[in-house]
Amino acid sequence: NAGSMSFSVRVRRRLPDFLQSVNLKYVKLGYHYLISHAIYLFTIPALLVAFSAEVGTLSQQDLWQLWEHFQFNLVSILVCSGAIVFITTLYYMSSPRPVYLVDFACFKPGDEFKVTREVFLNHSKQTGKFNEASLEFQKKILERSGLSEETYLPRAVLALPPCPSMKEARAEAEMVMFGAIDELFAKTKLRPKDVGVLVVNCSLFNPTPSLSAMIINHYKMRGNILSFNIGGMGCSAGIIALDLARDMLQAHGTSYAVVVSTENITLNWYMGNKRSMLLPNCLFRMGGAAILLSNRRSDRRRSKYQLTHVVRTHKGADDRSFRCVFQEEDENMQKGLSLSPDLMEVAGDALKTNITTLGPLVLPISEQLIFLATLFAKRVLKVKGMKPYIPDFKLAFEHFCIHAGGRAVLDELQKNLELTERHMEPSRMTLHRFGNTSSSSLWYELAYL
Repeated sequence: NAGSMSFSVRVRRRLPDFLQSVNLKYVKLGYHYLISHAIYLFTIPALLVAFSAEVGTLSQQDLWQLWEHFQFNLVSILVCSGAIVFITTLYYMSSPRPVYLVDFACFKPGDEFKVTREVFLNHSKQTGKFNEASLEFQKKILERSGLSEETYLPRAVLALPPCPSMKEARAEAEMVMFGAIDELFAKTKLRPKDVGVLVVNCSLFNPTPSLSAMIINHYKMRGNILSFNIGGMGCSAGIIALDLARDMLQAHGTSYAVVVSTENITLNWYMGNKRSMLLPNCLFRMGGAAILLSNRRSDRRRSKYQLTHVVRTHKGADDRSFRCVFQEEDENMQKGLSLSPDLMEVAGDALKTNITTLGPLVLPISEQLIFLATLFAKRVLKVKGMKPYIPDFKLAFEHFCIHAGGRAVLDELQKNLELTERHMEPSRMTLHRFGNTSSSSLWYELAYL
C-alpha cells in the first residue's frame, strides 16, 4: 500500500534524503547476513589457495615421487577419494537449496473492464454518493496520478448503481486468479497436481473458504499440498508471499510452489467524502499475477531467474507506521482505506532501511571498501564534516522494479536514488497502463523488462 497514498495533495512530507543519512544499525544487520553465509563464500576459495600454495612448493621430482606413491598404494587412493567425496557431499547437503523463478503470468482483463478518466468521473457523479468538492478532488488526483485511459475496474464498481456483494467479489477474485494461473500453467506445461506449495496474498478480501482453498478446489490439487493465505499486509505482501514460498521450498524436498498476488476492488470501493479515503478509488485498479517457483536443480536452465536475497523490515512497532494505512469507517459509517499524511515519510524510512541492509549482500567490494572507510573515519576517527558515503546501487543492479504506487512516490525515489529515466521506465509504464495493482504491480514491471 505504501506507494499508493503519495498522491494526496495534503501530503507535504518528502522522502528522507538517502545521501545525507545512514543508520549504522542496519549496516551491521546487512553485514550480519553476509557473515552468516561466509562459510560458503570463503571456505572453498581458502582451501583452493592453500592447496595451490602447497603444490607450488613441490618440485617436478617431488610430484613424480608422489605419483609413484599413489600408483602403488591403493589404500591412499581410496582414502583421498573418500575424503574428496565426503567434503563435496557435506558442502552440497549443507548449502541452501537453490530456488528458481521458472516463469510468471500477469492477468490482463478484457476491454469491457476498461475505464477512462471521463467514464470514472461521470460514474462517480451518477452514483450520487459524492459531493461537488469530492468530485473535484478526484478529478485533480486523476490528472496528476500518472494513470492512462486504459486501466481496469471490476463489473460491480462499473455498474449503476454499484453492486458490491460477496458474490461479485468472489467473481472478481476468480476471474483474476484463475486467469493468471491458467496462463502460467499453459506457459510452463505444469499440471496442477505437481504443485506442492501454494501461497496466496490479498489484503482486503479474505472470505471463507479462503482464496487458496478456492484455487485448490478449482484445479483439484493434491491433498498434501502446503497452502497459505496471507491477508492485510498491503502492497508488500507479494514479496512476503515469495519469501514464505522460498522458505517452504528450502525446507522440503523437490517440489514446485505457486504464488498468487492480487487485490480485490469490489468490496473496498469507498462511497463517502473523506479525502484520505478517496485516494485509493483514484489509484487502485484490478490486476493479479501468478508465479511458479522450483527447487529442482533440473529447472535451472529453463528458469527466468534465481532468487538469491529477500530483505524485509517490519515497522509495525512504530505507531505512525502502524496507522499510515488503516481500514475504517468514516463519520457516516462508510467503510474504506484511510491514508495518513505520514505515509511518504514512513515508506521512505522503510526503504532506506532495506537498502542499507541489502548493500553488503549485493554491492561490489570496491563500493563496500569506500563505504566502510568513510564510516570508520566518521565514527572512529571522529573526522568532522564528513558525510556518510552512500554506495552507488546502480553498480549492483541492472534493473529496478519500484512499486508503482503513484507518480509522486516514483519521482521522489528517482531523485533520492539518483536513478535515470531508463531505470524508472518499468515502474512508470506499469502505473500508466495498469494503475496501482497493489502487490502484483512488481510482476507487471518485471514483465515489461
